[in-house]
Parts: sequence; structure tokens; C-alpha cells
Amino acid sequence: MKKILQLSVLGLLLFATACSQKQKELTPAEARQIAKEAYIYAYPMLEHYKMMFAMAMYPESGAYMAPFNVLTNNSELNGPKDTIIVRPNNDTFYSAVWLDLSAQPQILSVPAITGGRYYSFQIIDMYTHNIDYIGSRKTGSKAGAYMFAGPNWEGETPDGINKVIRSEGNYLLALGRTQVFGPDDIENAQAVMSHYTIQSLNAYLGMVETTVIPENPAIPPYNPAHIKDEHFIGYLNALMATGQIHPSEQVLFKRFARIGIQPGKAFHADDYSPEIIEAIRQGIEAGRKAFTEESAKLGVRKNGWQQIAGVFGTRKAMKEKYLTRAAAAYFGLWGNDLEEAFYPETSLDADNEELNGSNHAYILHFDADELPPAKAFWSLTMYKLPEQLLIENEINRYIISSATKGLKYNDDGSLDIYIQTKHPGADKVNNWLPAHDGPFSLQTRIYWPEPSALEPLYAMPAVEKYMLH
Repeated sequence: MKKILQLSVLGLLLFATACSQKQKELTPAEARQIAKEAYIYAYPMLEHYKMMFAMAMYPESGAYMAPFNVLTNNSELNGPKDTIIVRPNNDTFYSAVWLDLSAQPQILSVPAITGGRYYSFQIIDMYTHNIDYIGSRKTGSKAGAYMFAGPNWEGETPDGINKVIRSEGNYLLALGRTQVFGPDDIENAQAVMSHYTIQSLNAYLGMVETTVIPENPAIPPYNPAHIKDEHFIGYLNALMATGQIHPSEQVLFKRFARIGIQPGKAFHADDYSPEIIEAIRQGIEAGRKAFTEESAKLGVRKNGWQQIAGVFGTRKAMKEKYLTRAAAAYFGLWGNDLEEAFYPETSLDADNEELNGSNHAYILHFDADELPPAKAFWSLTMYKLPEQLLIENEINRYIISSATKGLKYNDDGSLDIYIQTKHPGADKVNNWLPAHDGPFSLQTRIYWPEPSALEPLYAMPAVEKYMLH
């Protein structure tokens, strides 16, 4: 017995020595580089979780909408008061449901959409991949029922289901957009949205089921400070535990494990020396610097407009594009696939000078044959910089679009949009996009672009300085 105990103690000592040796093998330089790569990988997921926590997990957040598996419709267009997400959309009403698929599938039903109204549900996973779409472009305007199933579901598809959408993990966001043609169309759009429904598979099958609100997932409460330091590792570990490591990323996570990244594992900073923790923090800063700089280089510029393509999409489309994915999340979370919507952006005028409403007035002129080619509609939105938010203005107008009531075209079919801080007068007000009294950015959205707009990418005309009269 004594000999056995001695061997056991020796074994423990050898194990401890091996662990200590392994810890010593992690140099600050290695920790710094791994942390940089891991933070770039994690950043879109952290931003996505911030929104999930605020919208579905924390009722006191100020942005809370509903618990998991409860669909909400927001029948107010975004305005300057909406500051949670950058570059908010002012074209459509939003619908949203955060789906918890851990217990059973959930089913989204939509009505027939008439009158040429555009709608879509963008299906986004925890990685911020757009795993599928339901809507005008992808599934058409007919009524339908679409079932979302998690990675462990193995049941049979019931009758009446148009499509089963499988998810790598147990949590999805179904983000809906319903076009509003103008103030006098609000009630019609609301009526369409009232027919969007979400229900469990059991409820769909007519089984008696008590409504159960799922418990929040075992992910630490969102903390802005911890998201930006070494504790991001704990968040990533918890997020990764809601699914499985994709086969294509097994090698990546083997490397990440050197700094404690393992799905479901608790992270304890005390397990690492102060030098390693400092190196991890330096890696995080380097990662943030890399994707913020990359966000300014997404796509190519033409006529001053940044033409962004290939920065949002499926896992296959975004394979190994981790820096691009992070830069895109920093630029604007939850962007659509290019085939669904195209987003040219500019903060520069025709002279390559920064747009600034306190210095100049501007005009954007479209020849008749160069209007944005959209199957659904197009819009132009004003954002103040650096906040990337909508601005207060005297006519409460934040966009000009193909659906703007009273938009005036010239006799030859061309179009002029006036971008300035001062009221342009009664003859031009219908075509006025009020500018921020300072630096600003313009965002074009082309919903369901014509194929001709994508290959090659459609180029917006340059924004010209305009002399006020």
C-alpha cells in the first residue's frame, strides 16, 4: 500500500510538473499572437451576443424585446433615438425572434405578401453567418411555414412545412424586414406583420403544450469591459458550447486552446502569469486595430463610394475570412448577402474630400440610365460620424428612397438629391436629404439588386459640392 501511495504521489508530481512545463512553453509572444487571432475570430460572436443579451436575456437593458421563441414586431421606423446598433435601417419595419432550438424545433409562418411589397427574414447564427433567407427573393410571396432545427434534432418533418433550416448551434436570430411605402402605408405594413407567427413543433402538431419560456443559456451576463480584456475567452468558451466546433476549425481551436479557449471551459485568469495576461491584452488590442483598419478597406472605392461585396454570407462563403467577418461586424452588424441587398457607402465627395455638412452643401445626380438597379427598392441614408447614427432634422427625414413620396425626377428622367443642412426651398424639399452639421457618411441600400448590379458591381455617381443660391 505504501508503495502504491508513493507511486500515486509521484504520478501527481509528474503531472503537475508536466502542466507547469506546458505553461512555461507558452511564451508572451505566442500568447499575444494567439489572442490576436482568437479575438478577431470571436469579435462578431461577441457583438452578436451583446444584442442577444440585450434583446432576449436582460429585460432591464433598454433594448429588450421578448424572451426566446417569442416573435416581436417593431412598427416604428428607426430614428436618432435608436443608438444600440450602428447604421440602423430606416426603410423597413423590423421583426425579430431569437430562437432557442435546444428543446425542439421552432416554426415560422408567413402570409402571402401582395402589392409588390418586399419582405425578408434573414436567418443569422451565432457566428453571424447568414445561413438562409425566407422572403421575396428566396422563397417568393406565397404563404409558407419554415422549420428551424438544431444540431441534435432527428425527428420527421411534418406535413405543411415548406423547408427545414438546420442550424449548427441551438441559437439563431430570425431578423425580418417589411417594406413600408410611406407614412400612409404604415397600417398596411402592420397588417402584414400581424400574420407572422412563431410556434414550437409540438404546438404546430396540435399537441397540448404549456408555454415554457426557455432559461437563459449558460453564458456570462454581457459586460462591456470584460468583452475587451482577457475575459473574452470565457465568453467565447460559453458561446462555443451552444454548438460544436466545425470540422474545418478543429485545428484552429487546438491552437486557441493554448490560452484557455475550449468550448464549455471556465476561464480563470489566475491560471496564467501576469506576463501572459498582459500579452493576451496586447493581442486583443492588436486584433481590434486590425479589424478596425480593415473595416475602412472593405471592398473597393469607385467615385468615392466603398463598394462592399463578399463580407456577409454563409459559412461556405465566409470560410476562413475571419478578419473580413470581424471588420464587417464592426462596420455594421448583420449585413445581408450581396444577392439580398447591396450597400455602397461613402464619406468622400468627388474631390476626395470628407463630407461635412458644416462646410458644404452637396448634390447627388443620377442620369436616367444610372439609377440604382433594384428589383425591390433603393434608399440613401444619412449618418453622423463618428457615431454612425441617424441625426435629428427639421423634417424628420433620414432617408431618400425610390419609395419617397413626391420624389421629383427631371424631364429627362434623371434625378437630383440635395444633401445639405439648410432647407433648400419649396421647389427642392421633396428631394432633400438633411445633412449632419459636421462629418457624415452616406449609405445606399439596394434591396434585391438586379443581377446587372452585381457583375460588375454597380457604381454610384460621385457626390458633388453644390453652390447654394
